[in-house]
Amino acid sequence: MSKMDAPTGADERYPTAFTVDDFRYNLAAVESRIAEAAHRTGRDPREVTLLPVSKTVPTERVRVAIQSGMRLLGENKVQEAARKNGETADLDVSWSIIGHLQTNKARDVAAFAAEFQALDRLRVAEALDRRLQAAGRSLDVFVQVNTSAEDSKFGMPPEELPAFLEALPSYETLRVRGLMTLAILTPDEARVRECFSLLRTLRDQAREDAPDLIGAGELSMGMSGDYQIAVEEGATCVRVGQAIFGARALPDSYYWPEG
Repeated sequence: MSKMDAPTGADERYPTAFTVDDFRYNLAAVESRIAEAAHRTGRDPREVTLLPVSKTVPTERVRVAIQSGMRLLGENKVQEAARKNGETADLDVSWSIIGHLQTNKARDVAAFAAEFQALDRLRVAEALDRRLQAAGRSLDVFVQVNTSAEDSKFGMPPEELPAFLEALPSYETLRVRGLMTLAILTPDEARVRECFSLLRTLRDQAREDAPDLIGAGELSMGMSGDYQIAVEEGATCVRVGQAIFGARALPDSYYWPEG
């Protein structure tokens, strides 16, 4: 597809995708930048999973995205994910919950989610484990760490991670795959990079101290504005919304973090 065939949108950085070809164009562009970032640090781009995030996107366009080849989609809000799960039940797609979870929503996550990327409290682990046992299934989880030290961010303080990981084996339905973080929202790339570097350091320390507790040791970090930096710092999963679906009406600072 030529540059002139690119989908159009209000924000030129994030062209809005409406058709299957639009989505394939945007996906190819993101995957190309992931590959460039990986090669800059001597990594294999195949080590990085791209998780498209469809938050706020109408189901009609989500269905087109699925038709373009997406098989796992991320959502911040459980209610929105549950609704879209029902509205796309006829299609081959799974859902990753990547936003803050209240314990009263654990039943919904246990019912349909393929993975949960924002585990940061034992109360949530307990609620999920209870619901998953009742449903007879297990769930892949990432532990969310607040690497920016912002009060507005969810995730546990880095110093609490070792004890948290030690407690998780008690919840047998939860399969820890690694760690997740949100970088600080700033144009200062050095500050952003520090957040990702800290998560990698925490993962490496966990691998050294208690390798059985960190699972595969994956690192879910990076969004549309910073995923290339995240890949350079070792991300194995990047959560990309606007660069695939198109610019949202309001900035990330409004949508995320929630609450």
